[in-house]
Amino acid sequence: METTLITGASGGIGEALAARFAERKHNLLLVARNAAKLAAQCRQLAETYGISAQYIAADLALPTAPTQIFAETQQRGLEITGLINNAGIGSGGEFSALALDAELRLLQLNVSALVALTHLFLPQMQARRSGTIVNVASMAAFMPIPYMATYAASKAFVRAFTEAITEECKPHNIRVLLLFPGLTKTNFNEAAGIAGDIGKGLNTEYTSAAQTPEQVADETLKALDTGQQAVVSGRLNRLGAKLLALVPNAVTAKSMAGSYRKKMGL
Repeated sequence: METTLITGASGGIGEALAARFAERKHNLLLVARNAAKLAAQCRQLAETYGISAQYIAADLALPTAPTQIFAETQQRGLEITGLINNAGIGSGGEFSALALDAELRLLQLNVSALVALTHLFLPQMQARRSGTIVNVASMAAFMPIPYMATYAASKAFVRAFTEAITEECKPHNIRVLLLFPGLTKTNFNEAAGIAGDIGKGLNTEYTSAAQTPEQVADETLKALDTGQQAVVSGRLNRLGAKLLALVPNAVTAKSMAGSYRKKMGL
């Protein structure tokens, strides 16, 4: 059964993408940690849109999770025609003061799981000469960010990796989209531990300019419909990306570090 797999699907952008793909009659396999939320979500999507909606409760911060997910899709007879690598987490604060195990889990989730799932499902897409991969980066991918060093670096990896495999996939007729959301109204801050004063200092508090997950999902589908290889979600974010391209990374990092130190009292 042809199926679209979405990671980080139980909330935020992933949940919005699941709804949009369901509207288009895609059968879904949703992956996240919260089994109860996924079960309810699948029931609702199946009843509302008349699709097959299944889930796998898994923690992609564990190195074994991608292979277990792949094996489960084979056992269920699912043909993964779309892979949406959306799952991710952030962190904030002075790097040396952050817990090392948490930073390494971030890298496992944001980088290693994305690479592993892409590597596992890509050969099947190549054999069929069809498929779609969406990798979710961030505006952070365009710059080094002091006090969010590991998170920004992980998204820079997603950017470089996806730009490379986009070209590798073209001869196999596989579509790859690189998505750059900006500040989006999700539970990102709480999950990353940067709510409150740290969030204020890092300018990650949600403002009126922040997009909703639904807006990001709509721009993602539009980009897929028009054959784009990369899309920055949000007009202001697109302007920001163009401006960042004109400024050396060292200048950006120095400016941001000074601003954040002042706001966080460091």
